[in-house]
Amino acid sequence: MTRLRADAVACWVLKSATPPEGIGAGWTAGAALVVDRCVRPSYRLGEMRPGAPCLLWISGRDRPGVHALGELAGMPHDGPGGPAVPVRLVLLRAHLPRADLVADPVFAGAEVVRMPAGSNPSWLSPDQYAVVLARLPGSMGACVATGSGGERSAGS
Repeated sequence: MTRLRADAVACWVLKSATPPEGIGAGWTAGAALVVDRCVRPSYRLGEMRPGAPCLLWISGRDRPGVHALGELAGMPHDGPGGPAVPVRLVLLRAHLPRADLVADPVFAGAEVVRMPAGSNPSWLSPDQYAVVLARLPGSMGACVATGSGGERSAGS
């Protein structure tokens, strides 16, 4: 197994089959939610640092793609269901569909696309993360950067 270089990871990808409404009841577009997300034990957890960019990738048949962006809100820890990492996520007004993202040749090489059943967390390179950011409406990018919107907490 080849270990990731720290400079290779621009954004951590936290995958879920649960849609946003199942992650945080009443979570609305533009609002921040602090929640623990389950992760698999691996060396990657030791590479995660608070403040690092992350996104919520919904897999499956119902609206697959990027649904929220944010940052790691703390270090990975042992949770009641196994390892977890606290994240602060801002729900997008409209998700970024998987089909639109994989149409970009840079994003098409992302680990979450090449190995959809791979371990959680996954990651994006700087160029792949730039593809995501370029597809955000201007106000959403500002919301993610400034942390505007109401912030709530929820369990995983």
